[in-house]
Order: sequence, then structure tokens, then C-alpha cells
Amino acid sequence: MVGIIFSLSVVFGETFTLTLPGSSFLEFGFFADRLAAFFILVISIAVFAVSIYSIGYVEEYFGKKNIGSFGFLYNIFILSMILVVTARNALMFLIVWELMSVVSYFLVVYEHEKPETRKAGFIYIVMTHIGTGFILLSFLIMAGASGSFDFGKFSAAGASMPPMLKDLVFLFALIGFGAKAGIVPLHIWLPYAHPAAPSNVSALMSGVMIKTAIYMLIRVFFDFLGAGVLWWGFLVLAIGAISALTGIIYAVVETDIKRMLAFSSIENIGIILIGLGASMIFFASASPGLAAIAIIAALYHLLNHSVFKGLLFMGAGSIMFSTHTKNIEKLGGLIKKMPVTAVLFLIGVLAISALPPFSGFVSEWLTLQSLLLGFGLNDTFTRIALPVGAAALALTGALAAFCFLKAFGIGFLALPRSEHAEHAKEVNMPMLIGMGIFALLSVLLGILPFYILPYLDRISQTLVDASVYHSVSFGVLGTISMPAGQISMSTPALLLLMFICLSLPFILYLYKKEHRVLYETWGCGQPVSMSRNEYTGTAFTKPVEIWLASIYRPVNETQATYSVSPKLKESFKFESRIERVFEQHIYSPVIGFILGKSRTIKAVQTGSIHAYLSYIFGVLVVLFMFMILGGR
Repeated sequence: MVGIIFSLSVVFGETFTLTLPGSSFLEFGFFADRLAAFFILVISIAVFAVSIYSIGYVEEYFGKKNIGSFGFLYNIFILSMILVVTARNALMFLIVWELMSVVSYFLVVYEHEKPETRKAGFIYIVMTHIGTGFILLSFLIMAGASGSFDFGKFSAAGASMPPMLKDLVFLFALIGFGAKAGIVPLHIWLPYAHPAAPSNVSALMSGVMIKTAIYMLIRVFFDFLGAGVLWWGFLVLAIGAISALTGIIYAVVETDIKRMLAFSSIENIGIILIGLGASMIFFASASPGLAAIAIIAALYHLLNHSVFKGLLFMGAGSIMFSTHTKNIEKLGGLIKKMPVTAVLFLIGVLAISALPPFSGFVSEWLTLQSLLLGFGLNDTFTRIALPVGAAALALTGALAAFCFLKAFGIGFLALPRSEHAEHAKEVNMPMLIGMGIFALLSVLLGILPFYILPYLDRISQTLVDASVYHSVSFGVLGTISMPAGQISMSTPALLLLMFICLSLPFILYLYKKEHRVLYETWGCGQPVSMSRNEYTGTAFTKPVEIWLASIYRPVNETQATYSVSPKLKESFKFESRIERVFEQHIYSPVIGFILGKSRTIKAVQTGSIHAYLSYIFGVLVVLFMFMILGGR
């Protein structure tokens, strides 16, 4: 609550600065401008709900794990995220960034007795340090140009830097922070780390930790570099569109509910980057008003994603807490066993599917409208690229609705498909309260966006030097129009319409109650329905898998056993799996190349002290020759 109050006071007030004693080289100082305050607000809201949820969730580890160490790491993790978005010195930032990475690694491998957890932790720590290397390079270039490691000096030096150096800073920052955010193809760690981590940690990692990378991308692109180069925006827009489509395409066919949510996080990071890229394109095209709309849409979706993805990860944790499985195919019938969890999870599903009047609809609708406004620009390529991005966003939304329809329908409806689902029970009250907070916010952020717009407009004003809130008009039932009537929407009206539509069947039911005739549900000729007769998630997504077979590259294996005759099959087994394209065709060849070269270089490790002294002597001879020939 302190973080929420503090962030609101900064956004509607002045920048907060705190300087601690230290050298000019490493100033232990922190600051919070409007952008940093917004991210503190996002972190604080998520931490508040997840912490309440955690009170009940950690009961799973009582008598099995050290809860004290988990609590210590959990609190340090929260502190590190706050420090990351408030650090005002590059070296101080790298220290707290490394702290956040290391602490989150230990949380990921909390259940380290599982081999898959250790593998997930290793992939995560390797990828995050590769990203840190590129971040360090971008900061060193900025420090060389500004003569300081202070972020304020970075902003002043960005305008006078040579274009080639600015391009290098942009690319290094995009790779470095993109690895933490999970952009394609640097996303490989997310589908491993999120399922391995405890669900409350997954909610924070997906909901807010990866957003700290978005914070720094905005800080570098707009604050340090000025975001005045057109091709930067096109690249960010393209990466966002590819990440959004790739993430949701792989989420659709996942049967592990937490891996599905991890891939969905990649999708939503892509949506945020679509808005960010569009804002950069508009800003470079001298259209600051449109840039403000796009950045507002991106920030609003960032807030919404932290809420509904936190809700879904906590919902997945509740399912695992009660059923002890992550496999959607082994669930079913949970709406009767866990009715409150089912309703809360459904709200998250509707929000992430961008269905009105829930929160995801508003931010995705704003993003889509900002892209379509690109038709008004003069540049031909821009007028083509932005609608293509809009098409990618629309396809992403359709696939997301399909994906989470499968998740809720297969997981909560019909009959239980396993003993675990059969004996599931509702989770405890703290877990329900934590999910309930996020569910309530998912509704409020959808029907009351006009209360959020002034907040986000103040932030966009500091980034693109333009305000659009003065051109926003509010009509009947909360209709929002901005600017000049080009964008118009009323989520309260949509909520009222949805309420009326949902009420009609119940009104008709009560009206015809005395005259109704009941019939048994048609079960395809089966007198008794069984769970084995039910539609599975794999069958549900098979049409998409066939449609996108060139992307999935499925591998099908069949195995049959025979009894007395080769014509009479005793059993038949069919297995289908999706090829992990990025691992097999990008990372595995790189790893193989590095290991091969390492084995070659290993030959110099003879174990002989005489050989090592010879190496030192050889290096000294080369250095002396270099100095004699005039080297400096």
C-alpha cells in the first residue's frame, strides 16, 4: 500500500530523489519520476495480491521445505525490483539488476530436487547473464559519451552522440533487456523457468519482473536516446508482432498449464512492444499526439497484463495445490469441485482473451486503434507496416481467445479425467482473496479506463512531450473519444449490454418454468457418459496444429502390439509432439559449436607448470615487441 500511495503522489507531483553518501563514480542514489512511479505502482499492486495468496500457498511446503529461506528470498526479490526501477546510476543499476537475477534464480530452483527444475534454473541464469553482458556494453558506450555513469548525464549526452553509437546502444539495449523480457528468439528461458518456479513466484516473475526490462527499454529509447530514428520503431514493432504471434501459437498447443501461461507472457510482451514500436514510429514521424496514444496503450496493457496474468498464474497454482498436476488433460470437472477458483480463473481468461468489458479488451483496443491511425501518415512504408502490425495483433487476439477457451473448457468443465481431479477441493481463503483482488481489478480496469487515462497521459507527456488527455471527451455511459472522435469506446455500456444478454436466458427460463420439458443430453448413443469419451485439449487444438504444421513441425510416433495374429492388434499407442524449433535450429548448433571449440582449446591445459610458464614468457615477448615498435 505504501508503494501505491508513493507512486500516485509522484505521478501527480514532482520527481523524488534520494542520494546516499558515496563516491562520484558510484553514487548510491535513487530517484522516481513519473515513469518509475508507474512501475512502482504495478509492482506494488502485484506484490500486495500475491503476498496474500502466498500465505495460503506455502502450506504446500510445510514439513517439506525451509519456508524461512523462501520468505527471505521472496522479500529480497521484491526489494530488488523496486531498486531496479529507481536506480539512477548505471553501476548501481547493474548491481541491483544482478541481485534481482540471482535471487529470482534461487526462487526458480526452490524445488531443486527435481531434474527439470535444475535444468530450468540453468537455462534462466545463462540467458539472463547473456542479456546482462549486452546491457553492460550499452551502458559503457553511454558512459564513454557522457563521461559519467549517472542516468541524468546519459539523457544529456544522448542528443549529441554520433548516429552509429546511438544505433549500437539501441541494439545492445534491445538484446540485453529483450532477453529478460522474453522477446523472440531470446524467450527460450520462459517456458522452462515459469513452470519450474512456485506459482506465487511465477505470478511475480511474469506479472512484474519481466516488465522491469520494458521499463529500461522505454528509459533507454525515449529518455537516453530520444527515439528519433524511424527504423528503430519498425524493428521494435516487427519484434513485437513476431513475439506476440509466436508466443500464442505455441501456447495454443500446450497441455502444461504453466508452460501455456509462460508462452502467453511472450505474447503479451509482444503486444506491449507493438504499442511501444508504434509510438516510436509516430514520434520519429513528427506525430507526438499519436505517439502519446500508442505509448498510453502500451503502458495500459502492461498494467493489465500484470493483473490478469498474475490472476491466471495464481489460478494455476490453486489447481496444482488441489490436484497435484499441471496437465490440462488430467483435469476436468473442477467447476463443481472448486467453484470460486473457477469463477476467478474465468475472469482472468476473459481478460486475457481481450473480451469486453474486461481489462485486456481496453488496452488491446487502444493499441489496435493507434496502429490504424497510421493511415494518416505520409510515409508509404509506415502506412503499410502499421496496418500489418494491426493484423498481427488481431490474429493474436483470436488465437488467445481460442487458447484460453481450451484451458477453461477442458480444465473446469465436463467430467474429471483423473483421480486427482476427482478428489479436488476448494483452496484456502488467503489464496482466494489474493486471486479475488486481481479478478476485481481485471473488471475495474476494463469498465473504468477513463480514471486511468489522466495517470498515463502524465507519463506519456514526459516521454513524447505531448498530452492527449485535453482532447479526450467523455460521453454518456463513460464513452471515451480521443482525439477528435477518431477513437470512441464505452466499456460501461458494453458491461450493461453483456449483463442484459446474460440475463435473457434466465428470464426466459423463469417465464416458461411451468411449461418446460426436460430431456437427457444426447451422448452419441452412449447410455452413460464417461471421461474417456470427452473431447481432449489435444483434439481441440488439432485443427490449428494442422493449419500451422509448417511452424509446429509435429513429430508423430505410433506403436502397436499384436496378440496371436499380426492382423489382430492387442494395443495401439500414438504419440505426437511439437518440434522445439528455436532450441534445435538456433541454440543447439551454437552450443555444439562452442563446446567443439572449447575441446580444441582445452589442449593447452597440459597440467604442466613448465608449459604455463612458457605461455607467460611468450605473452611478455609479444608485449615487449609491441612496445619496441612504438605501440602505446
